[in-house]
Amino acid sequence: MTVPETWVALPEGTGFGIDNLPLGVFLGGGGPGFRHGVAIGEHVLDLFGMTGLPVHRTRTLDPFLVAGPGAWRDLREQVTEWLTDDRHRTRVEPHLLRQDAVQLCRPIGVADYVDFYSSRAHAENVGRLFRPDTDPLPPNWRHLPIGYHGRAGTVQVSGTPVVRPCGQLGPPADGLPPFGPTRRLDFEAEVGFVVGAPSEPGNRVPVAAFPAHVFGVCLVNDWSARDLQAWEYVPLGPFLGKSFHTSMSPWIVPLAALEAARVPPPPRETELLPYLRDGDAPWGLDLTLEVRINGQLVSRPPFRDMYWTPAQQLAHLTVNGAALLTGELFASGTVSGAAPDQWGSLLELTANGAQPLTLADGSTRTFLEDGDTVRITASAPGPDGGRIGFGEVAGRVEPARQ
Repeated sequence: MTVPETWVALPEGTGFGIDNLPLGVFLGGGGPGFRHGVAIGEHVLDLFGMTGLPVHRTRTLDPFLVAGPGAWRDLREQVTEWLTDDRHRTRVEPHLLRQDAVQLCRPIGVADYVDFYSSRAHAENVGRLFRPDTDPLPPNWRHLPIGYHGRAGTVQVSGTPVVRPCGQLGPPADGLPPFGPTRRLDFEAEVGFVVGAPSEPGNRVPVAAFPAHVFGVCLVNDWSARDLQAWEYVPLGPFLGKSFHTSMSPWIVPLAALEAARVPPPPRETELLPYLRDGDAPWGLDLTLEVRINGQLVSRPPFRDMYWTPAQQLAHLTVNGAALLTGELFASGTVSGAAPDQWGSLLELTANGAQPLTLADGSTRTFLEDGDTVRITASAPGPDGGRIGFGEVAGRVEPARQ
């Protein structure tokens, strides 16, 4: 595929070129209320300003996404024409706003939220930490994408402060469990997938139908309170240790921009049930994430190593007949690779606090401290050797409120 030339001045190395065109929602820029926009270089194209269509003047992308793949494709083709054909330049330029002059908002309503556990390296690292004398993978892990049902109302856009959560911190001491702010606040570097087209209750969504329902991809930080999580998770799994805050990036990169990033998933040594077989429609993605704490790079997790693909996650999520909702989000789970500098959480990077991580200023971390800022970025191969960017998902830790 040859990428057309755009007349928009793009900074060198931008991940928001004409081959990307991610969608988001913003405020400001001299226009009325919430509007939908397309990122191009350092600018955002105001879609409501260009079209006057009410569907692009809503608080979330959901009213547009529900229209499905045909509408997504038509908009992408129209925007590409606007930004590459010089005949449109005079009309388009007034609606190109500086990204740093607008406020980026949460792009979807988050009608539902599910988080998976799909990195084999991460699952094995965690298993070795907490079950050192057994198989690090639970018996079901090779047969299905394990996940938990999160709390949609606590998903926030990048940049929203992360308030340190309080809760029960472990087993009883002197009769009662200790209570207070988490002492083991962690990040989890993840990739999220945004559902556009819904499905009917009772219907399964097969692996091959993934692009018919999922519009695009974002970055996720599934903040975790490890002490709350360890005490509460038996027998029903994560709850308050996860549900206090999940961050998502403001730009949704369309699946249509990621064809050059598609790769086969890692080999599976266990035969899969038919509904999870993806030989004809593999949706592994060659994304490279970067995690920084207070500006220092601490990890580069590779998404291409994920054992379960997003298409398999979607197929499993709906195999019981659960309906997909427009604007719902499902996330990959922590992305970790085989090498220590590819691990996507402090739980792994510090061996659950036993091996502190040293930052550039000489300070050390076992888990996150108040005032720390975590930034996660990512890129993927694009057509013609370019790179597709995802922006960032960032959050600063604030003290607990008691």
